[in-house]
Amino acid sequence: QVQLVESGGGLVQAGGSLRLSCTASGNIFSIRTMGWYRQAPGRQRELVATITSSGSTNYADSVKARFTVSRDNAKNTVYLQMNSLKSEDTALYYCNAAGLRRNGLSFNAWGQGTQVTVSS
Repeated sequence: QVQLVESGGGLVQAGGSLRLSCTASGNIFSIRTMGWYRQAPGRQRELVATITSSGSTNYADSVKARFTVSRDNAKNTVYLQMNSLKSEDTALYYCNAAGLRRNGLSFNAWGQGTQVTVSS
């Protein structure tokens, strides 16, 4: 089993900042990609940002230049620094991690989600 625990969500005014954290634990040999997705009410889950173990990043166009994803490989932790938040960023944010278990089998795990609400 691989568990992901998120923290850092909350209520913030438009233009403000929040930092999300997510730590993976359990039967982990290596983590190839970690990242964040979000789902707003009535909408499908969408990619926000991902980062590989070597530091390559990928962002949704809607968050480029406002959000920064980073990672601490030694701690199996991924962060999402969100600046200049907009009301349309309001969503449930999910952490994701994909990699290999100690037995060599792959995993793709999701966190429970942390709510981000931006008031205008």
